[in-house]
Amino acid sequence: MGTVIDSHFLALTAIVTIGYQFLFFIITALLKFDKLTDFAGSTNFIIIAVLTLLVKGSWYFRQIILSLFVVLWGLRLGLFLLFRILQWGEDRRFDQMRDNLGKLAIFWTFQAVWVWTVSLPVSVVNASNRNPFLQPQDVIGWIFWALGFILEGAADHQKLRFKQSPQNRGKWCDSGLWKYSRHPNYFGEILLWWGIFVASTPILKGPEWLVIIGPIFLTLLLLFVSGIPLLEDSSDNKFGNVDGYRIYKQRTSPLIPLPPSIYRNLPLWFKTTFLFELPLYSRKLSQEGLD
Repeated sequence: MGTVIDSHFLALTAIVTIGYQFLFFIITALLKFDKLTDFAGSTNFIIIAVLTLLVKGSWYFRQIILSLFVVLWGLRLGLFLLFRILQWGEDRRFDQMRDNLGKLAIFWTFQAVWVWTVSLPVSVVNASNRNPFLQPQDVIGWIFWALGFILEGAADHQKLRFKQSPQNRGKWCDSGLWKYSRHPNYFGEILLWWGIFVASTPILKGPEWLVIIGPIFLTLLLLFVSGIPLLEDSSDNKFGNVDGYRIYKQRTSPLIPLPPSIYRNLPLWFKTTFLFELPLYSRKLSQEGLD
């Protein structure tokens, strides 16, 4: 079993990830400095992709492309989040953790699990000796990644610009991509990681297909845990009594971008079943006017 784990770089990437996240946990715990949290997560993905590519040394085209995708995504997101937190100051997620070592440890442990799990498709591709010729799955996966990368980057930039404008102080972002989705950046992130998985499938065999856990884990995380639910609760607490916000929420898809004129007229069962308009996202609001 140990040979199998090592041959797919599962042990190597786990050790590196645990060590890297533990380093930043120590910095956060000792210095009460949490501005590097998201940067530590994003750059960990880069380290795994580059390390596994170098250690294997095969330099197959598919390995290079997928590793490059991860590096580009990690650099863009990591630098963006670092710039944003340096502008905004403290990370409010840590308000209840800074003086609680146990909660802090749980957070960093979960971040390590997130990085290692979502990186599985790239780790296994870089560890593989198989190098089939270009397949349709490769092209489809690359297209998914490119679309997701552009969507996430554009959405992040649009929201940052919106918040930087003094005239938008105290308002919710409903312009650009945010007119068509309440969380277009998350849709982009989910799409690009599913793209990486799809592009990895030509080399997968037998148990290696379990790397699908990576994009599934990311999707569930953003839909049900630390992504959309937290931001929806925060927005509902701030703007829940504002009619314009409730109208925005009623007519705007939570994840998949759609024209408001189409989304608002869809039946609730369809929104819930296929477009992820879950009751979880309105638990801070009364349901009056949202159905």
